[in-house]
Amino acid sequence: MKKSELLVVLLCIGTLLSACVSTTTGTPAPEANEADASELNYQLGARYYQNGRYELARDRLMLAIELDPKMVVAYTTLGMTYEALDNPRLATEAYENAVRIAPRDFDVNNAYAVYLCKARDYEGSSKYFMRAADHPENDNAERTLTNAGLCMLNKPDMAEAERFFRAALERRSSYGEALLQMCLLKYKQQDFMSARAFLQRFMSSAKPTPGVLFLAAEIEGKLGNERGRSEFVDQLISEFPESPEARKALSSG
Repeated sequence: MKKSELLVVLLCIGTLLSACVSTTTGTPAPEANEADASELNYQLGARYYQNGRYELARDRLMLAIELDPKMVVAYTTLGMTYEALDNPRLATEAYENAVRIAPRDFDVNNAYAVYLCKARDYEGSSKYFMRAADHPENDNAERTLTNAGLCMLNKPDMAEAERFFRAALERRSSYGEALLQMCLLKYKQQDFMSARAFLQRFMSSAKPTPGVLFLAAEIEGKLGNERGRSEFVDQLISEFPESPEARKALSSG
């Protein structure tokens, strides 16, 4: 899997776990009610998951769910835990329980979509990505749609991937990840004029990295624009002289 692929996949874990973990290591106080005990066990389970202690995470999360059977975030985290324990049957069950309890929660739909993509259920993944993207409270729908496009690249289904990337750009025309993915897709399709256009849009609002400059030089070379290629290579070597991309550009002349 590429670094960028489903780099956007880790965003869902951050969403589910951020601000949900404490440093508490004790057990609920005798006077704590069930809601407090459930929250505490969830926090401990999430912390164990983050630290790679998956059996302990599973036990705490199951206890949290026993105390509060409608605790959606505990189900989704339990799903990720069972993934880590290589138990797809129970992972699927946990995610399906989360969707059953909160069918309109876009975070839950996104998490299930990511899981289905990794399980190569691309039709199901697309369905739940769209549910998440179409939710009116999802202020980052462009990310969700880009995740869906990346999933379709894994299938691979270039046409469907492009549809999702374009949908992401309809939501936010300057969204860098979708612009870059469209550039890469068009480059693979040898549509170098379109690749250049998408990369120019990306570079107009983002500071270029060595990889972006190298890609820009490659595109100009494919278009027969040696002057443009040389300018990007010179910028690459000037700004990032120690980068692997600069060394590769130098070695290729």
